[in-house]
Amino acid sequence: MPSITIIDWATSPQGDPDSTIERRIIGEHAELRRFLCETDADLTDEICESDAIIVWHNMPLTARGIARLKNCRAIIRNGVGFDSVDIAAARERGIAVCNVPDYGTEEVADHAIALAMALCRQLFPLDAEAKRLGWLIQVEPRLRRLRELTFGIVGLGRIGTATALRAKALGFKVIFHDPYLPNGADKAVGITRVRTLDELLTQCDVLSLHCPLNGETRHLIAERELELLKPGAFVVNTARGGVIKKTAILAALREGRIAGAGLDVIEDEPLRTADEAAAPNLIATCHAAFCSVESKIEMRSTSARIALAAVTGQPLENVVNGVL
Repeated sequence: MPSITIIDWATSPQGDPDSTIERRIIGEHAELRRFLCETDADLTDEICESDAIIVWHNMPLTARGIARLKNCRAIIRNGVGFDSVDIAAARERGIAVCNVPDYGTEEVADHAIALAMALCRQLFPLDAEAKRLGWLIQVEPRLRRLRELTFGIVGLGRIGTATALRAKALGFKVIFHDPYLPNGADKAVGITRVRTLDELLTQCDVLSLHCPLNGETRHLIAERELELLKPGAFVVNTARGGVIKKTAILAALREGRIAGAGLDVIEDEPLRTADEAAAPNLIATCHAAFCSVESKIEMRSTSARIALAAVTGQPLENVVNGVL
């Protein structure tokens, strides 16, 4: 009988010990096992003999770990991003890498808008003031009228588009930058396209990031880019932490060069020190934008379906490294 292994992240396990959702999909067609690992240095011989592997976010599979896989036909990243897996190393060994690109579209878009709203309306400082039994609206200079603001989106894929439609409905003027979209995408959604990232940065009051993490986008937003933003701008990131240089954005917050940041994802997450966590006007939300009862069921069901296809010789969905 073929074997399918789920590798959950030991620091913050997201699945359940019995893998009930996956087991319902896979049934008796394969042996299903679950392990908790911190990195691929923790891979056991039993894991390395698996025919397919489902891996949760933040559990990296590097070239070294992939080289130890003996029978693996597919690695399924339980989520949208696949930067935690060395897809080139997997391709060299003939192992397909798949992801689940559509499971949390609504949740991540909702979360991005929630962060933007919390910043524009300063919900957390006002909540803290009220709970101190005070009534001073000290953050009044940061409170903004949405229809006077420009909402800038980087990356108009599934989630970026869903976010754009939500922001548009709230009255924001919405602009976007995405060099990989064909002409006319802006007309289909009814928003404004700008041709360069610098142009977007100088115009937007809210910057919302929705691009993958790769060699081109790592530190896409760093010191120079943050300097281009308006002093009253807010930054929202529900994409990948490494898209924003952590030291740069924390410095910008401490120095008051931007008005605030809502970061669901952070480079080298989680936050590492009390000093990082104390950055002013920072909202951090534990890489949880994807999370809902419904989205996790959908994600885990899709991953299990792909894993089952891999071990039964069926066509694979969502292959990201060209191995079919």
